Amino acid sequence: MAIAERKPELATTRALSVSNIEVVYNSVILVLRGITLEVRPGQVVSLLGPNGAGKSTTLKAISGLLKAELGEVTRGQIRWGDARLEGASAEDVVRLGLVQVIEGRLLFRHLTVEENLRIGGMVYQGGRQIRQDLERVYHYFPQLAKLSRRVSGYLSGGEGQMLVIGRAMMAHPQLLMLDEPSLGLAPLLVHEIFEIIGEINREEGVSVLIVEQNARAALELADYAYVMENGRIVLNGPAEQMRENEDIKEFYLGLNQAGGRKNYREVKHYKRRKRWLG
Repeated sequence: MAIAERKPELATTRALSVSNIEVVYNSVILVLRGITLEVRPGQVVSLLGPNGAGKSTTLKAISGLLKAELGEVTRGQIRWGDARLEGASAEDVVRLGLVQVIEGRLLFRHLTVEENLRIGGMVYQGGRQIRQDLERVYHYFPQLAKLSRRVSGYLSGGEGQMLVIGRAMMAHPQLLMLDEPSLGLAPLLVHEIFEIIGEINREEGVSVLIVEQNARAALELADYAYVMENGRIVLNGPAEQMRENEDIKEFYLGLNQAGGRKNYREVKHYKRRKRWLG
């Protein structure tokens, strides 16, 4: 797929700033332990780490979805430009232009592809332009145009992932937050979807915060990356620099210093050997 190289006007001049936040579930379980990160206007930022590191909780803290899971931000600040987000409702966060695509490709499975997309457009406050917005989504995902009348419950995993991202685009996001978009997809589909995300970023100027375990794909897409473990940021830097970091190569890309792939017996000593926590 050819990707346009033109520089767009940024969809937003606002930055997302997460400063030293802590998140507690059920008033007792501390999940995030002082997370600080930033997404600058028009930037793609990847949040990497193993299962249970707190990546999805970080997104939910930003998007206002913690309350549904009995979670709350108990310390720190989340700012979108001058607006404070900690404690804001999910509806208010979306109206401010921050849209999260939740892990698991949640769809209205009894509705068609186009009906799902139209629902995504209902939250947009900039005036009704549903047909133009549909054409905009179909530009990025031409497969959805061919499937517009298909009931979404019959879509493949890749088609479903395209649909949930397209539905988010109908809300005209200024910051698009993606939770594990590669989950359960074949490598060729992962490559295609990540290319489209990059195209949206370049053509629309939409900022992107992407939570991902596929470090190779995420670092190829991103401008900047953070690595999380046990509710903390343990490493961060420009994506190009992170791709060359020996710890990232060894523990996230599965390569040792000689360029070979590590086996499980070697990698399982990861926590004892990490230089950045030493």
